Amino acid sequence: MTEHLDVAKLQRRLAEFAAARNWQPYHTPKNLAAALSVEASELVEIFQWLTPEESARVMDDPESAHRVSDEVADVLAYLLQLCEVLGVDPLAALDAKIDRNERRFPAP
Repeated sequence: MTEHLDVAKLQRRLAEFAAARNWQPYHTPKNLAAALSVEASELVEIFQWLTPEESARVMDDPESAHRVSDEVADVLAYLLQLCEVLGVDPLAALDAKIDRNERRFPAP
């Protein structure tokens, strides 16, 4: 059984991983934002030439599913590291953004 995961625990693991390799000097907001963009682009690349129907079935193929999962993990890892460095609570930021969007785009 997998232990319960939460954002703070994952951020600690990522920080410990980077610290053990002395990567903190490279984990500046600028570098982390750039790395996040690169990883998001790698995720987009998987879908680049697929039809909408093919993209909806991408997780049906084990190899494609593995690639998607890896890239999603990379995107999330860099986003969480960026949030940690900047002191942003990603869940609170998302909650506040949803609140603003609900006010900005009310349901009909």
